[in-house]
Amino acid sequence: MAETQERELKNEMIEGRNAVIEALRAGRAIDKIYLAKGDVDKTLGHIASKARAAGVVVVECDRRKLDFMSATKAHQGVIALCAVREYCSVEDILALAAERGEKPFVIVCDEISDPHNLGAIIRSAECAGAHGVVIPKRRSAGLTTIVDKASAGAMLIARVPNLPAALDTLKSRGLWVYGTAADGSSPLWQTDFTGPVALVIGSEGDGMGRLVRESCDFTVSLPMKGRLNSLNASAAAGIVMYEVLRQRSGGNL
Repeated sequence: MAETQERELKNEMIEGRNAVIEALRAGRAIDKIYLAKGDVDKTLGHIASKARAAGVVVVECDRRKLDFMSATKAHQGVIALCAVREYCSVEDILALAAERGEKPFVIVCDEISDPHNLGAIIRSAECAGAHGVVIPKRRSAGLTTIVDKASAGAMLIARVPNLPAALDTLKSRGLWVYGTAADGSSPLWQTDFTGPVALVIGSEGDGMGRLVRESCDFTVSLPMKGRLNSLNASAAAGIVMYEVLRQRSGGNL
């Protein structure tokens, strides 16, 4: 499994200064650019400024990390991690709901870093009739090959620099924001999801961040009858999504 993931990761990478510059110039969807820390080369500085201007996350790291990541062993101090397909905007997701004549149903992932979890959430979102998924630019898995395979390439994905701001946008467009939390004040089976919904799924370890939680109109809890007090993020997401679908179908599933 580890070898497969490593091979898939390398298939998404662009290595070397000229290749990365060309990818930026062509407008290629790039999740993140890794630069050698402490390197004062002007070309790397140009790449960093051009990437930041394009909204790409730039991470400075030890050259040994680049050596480990590199498939060519000729990275020249820069590696770009690319998305396998283009991201959309939050407005594109809302437009799809309008086009279908449906109340918006949007999934918001707060720092889901495991690509298999993110892929599973996206797949469940598509199956449950959601119109799109929103992820943050930082501290989140991106549209890697692993995510795309796990999600079967389905669903509109928007990538935003600031989740609380994106939630404010959704609220301004009439959506109610529901966050999932173990200590949520609204039990799942007693929560009304029949209106326009933005459903926030917290990270695997820490749940929702403070600012994201404060942006929620409701926090929803799942019943727990066993000895454990929480579910995997993608499992919890699937349960809540299908409750939304059940209610939107008038309970006739």
